[in-house]
Amino acid sequence: MTDVRTLIAQQLAAATTPCVTSSFQAECVVLVHMLREVRPDIPVLFLDTVHHFEATYKYRDDIARRWNLNLVNLRAKEPVPGLWQEDTNACCARHKVGPLFAALANYDVWFTGLRRDQSPTRASLAEVEPFTLGNGNVLRKVSPLAGWTVKDVWDYARAHAIPLLPLYDEGYTSIGCEPCTSRPLDPDDPRSGRWGGAKRECGIHIQPAQGS
Repeated sequence: MTDVRTLIAQQLAAATTPCVTSSFQAECVVLVHMLREVRPDIPVLFLDTVHHFEATYKYRDDIARRWNLNLVNLRAKEPVPGLWQEDTNACCARHKVGPLFAALANYDVWFTGLRRDQSPTRASLAEVEPFTLGNGNVLRKVSPLAGWTVKDVWDYARAHAIPLLPLYDEGYTSIGCEPCTSRPLDPDDPRSGRWGGAKRECGIHIQPAQGS
């Protein structure tokens, strides 16, 4: 496994327009901390689904202020706050997938905080892989923390005095939109509290069909 900082430096050096997505969960914040050491002004894309916990918004604003982040808030043109009650797939598509994929068309390298141990759906995650958007644009998707464990993430945060989202202290292990996030239903599966256990992915890390 390539050293994380070496991989980050290599990928940033080869990038023209890099960005990083952040939900302001622990691994995202740790990754942003590392990226800023090399590229302080890297755009940090946050998907404002209009459904986040109030604690998430407050934490986002606090970290953005402390670190002087180049924060880019993405939001659907026409949010539908109650859509999650009818169809979580449609809700994720409108509030997460659509706004993100539209924004990613402006970048050539996309950094993510994904890790293989987060879910079986991410077990084969590559550190660097091509990602083709629906319009045919291809960018590099880079997940420097792919081989890290949750302990690695928390150890890094402690070593660098990085405050983490307070919701972890309330027992949450994977934190997304408030209506579709609960404490884990399965203690061995940190993402089991997402969408009532009905699914594990919202769609933003799945290759879209071309032309969509």
